[in-house]
Amino acid sequence: MYAVVRLRGGVKTRQDIKDTLTMMHLDRINHCVIIPETPNYQGMVQKAKDYVAWGTISPEALAQMLENRGELEGRKPLTEEYLSENTKFKSFDELAKAICESNASITDVPRLKPIFRLHPARKGLRGTKRTFLEGGDLGFHGTEINSLLKKMR
Repeated sequence: MYAVVRLRGGVKTRQDIKDTLTMMHLDRINHCVIIPETPNYQGMVQKAKDYVAWGTISPEALAQMLENRGELEGRKPLTEEYLSENTKFKSFDELAKAICESNASITDVPRLKPIFRLHPARKGLRGTKRTFLEGGDLGFHGTEINSLLKKMR
């Protein structure tokens, strides 16, 4: 599973890239989504590569995001009690592990919003105009996306 975080705004952005970001539910800066590694999503991420950071998320980072930033409809926080009552998962760790192994999906939790609204990165980003390999923060991070998500918890 990939975690995709939008890092740049939409001023002077081509309309097809805006549409792609909207289809991925990345309408605002610092929003994060969890997507499967399918060819369709990989093409969408590749089209928006100059506006997002993405990488392979670990179950620990996903469990932390679900606990701290998981939101139900009506701006209510996601709790372990809600998980145990409405799903077959008893904790955030179980759900995160199942999602990372592609045995479950975010949509398996009823009323859970598909996006995570993150804080701006603590101690700032390295740059939003260069790729990760060039010393910035855009583009593919691999497993280093977990450290970015931790900074944005």
